[in-house]
Amino acid sequence: MKLAEALILRADYQKRIEQLKARILRNVLVQEGEEPAEQPAALLAESQQTYALLLDMVQRINRTNCNTAVAGHGSLADAIAERDNIRARASLLRSVAEQATVTMNRYSKAEVKFVSMLSVADIQARADALAVAYRELDAQIQALNWTTELLD
Repeated sequence: MKLAEALILRADYQKRIEQLKARILRNVLVQEGEEPAEQPAALLAESQQTYALLLDMVQRINRTNCNTAVAGHGSLADAIAERDNIRARASLLRSVAEQATVTMNRYSKAEVKFVSMLSVADIQARADALAVAYRELDAQIQALNWTTELLD
């Protein structure tokens, strides 16, 4: 199985657990004398089995990520951490640029005038450069996901 397939399966397990949780909670209490639409004990048992499958998949993915090299970035786990860091930094810069953009309307000279303390163009250029770095690294990671065999 390829790493990308394992990531899809992991997401499926996570969704399945959330669905089972909702179904358990809907059926755990019923009015006296009534039967639940589904048996919560059976759903709980299925959720525990799904958690065991999820644990195994996450451990295998983590092992694979730690043992797969990415050119110029160390392991795949390191590259993922770097990509997430780039995304967070770019998001911060975009938020700062948006906030620093002065769009206040003044109707008289007596009203308070706001001025930006940072160069919006510079901040936006830095955010754009990080977006390019993110896309390039993400493409490298995605390519490896589809060519790397999942470790046991």
